[in-house]
Amino acid sequence: MNYTPEIYEIGIKVTKEDLDELQHVNNVRYVQWIQDIAKAHWENRAEEEFKEQYFWVVVRHEIDYKQQAFLDDELLMQTFIGEHTHVTSVRHVNILNKATGKILIQAKSTWCLMDQKTKKPVKISEEMLRVFYQTYEVSKTSQVFETREV
Repeated sequence: MNYTPEIYEIGIKVTKEDLDELQHVNNVRYVQWIQDIAKAHWENRAEEEFKEQYFWVVVRHEIDYKQQAFLDDELLMQTFIGEHTHVTSVRHVNILNKATGKILIQAKSTWCLMDQKTKKPVKISEEMLRVFYQTYEVSKTSQVFETREV
């Protein structure tokens, strides 16, 4: 079975509270939005059983600031899970200007899966990966990819 990341999206509108003294979105706000969309993706996709057993913590953020956003700009935040190890996964986040489609922010964050009871890292299972990925199979007769959500 192969996996392809599911892209999760949220739209937001820049408010006065998001701005800094230069009247564009404060860099700290972008970090908050990166964490907010990660949490929303988890909350939206994970079953209650997973949410009761596990939680995620950030161990690293890498952010490339490409363009600025201003008051009343409508933004589109997109996230998906990329590569993963036994206990960590890399989450990609793009923040785009909805009107122009231009990328404002590109970020990569490394998250570690933790056990709710022990507060220690725990192995990311195949079942856990299905929360964030779609699976696809290669048809042996036609070699056409069939996509289905798990």
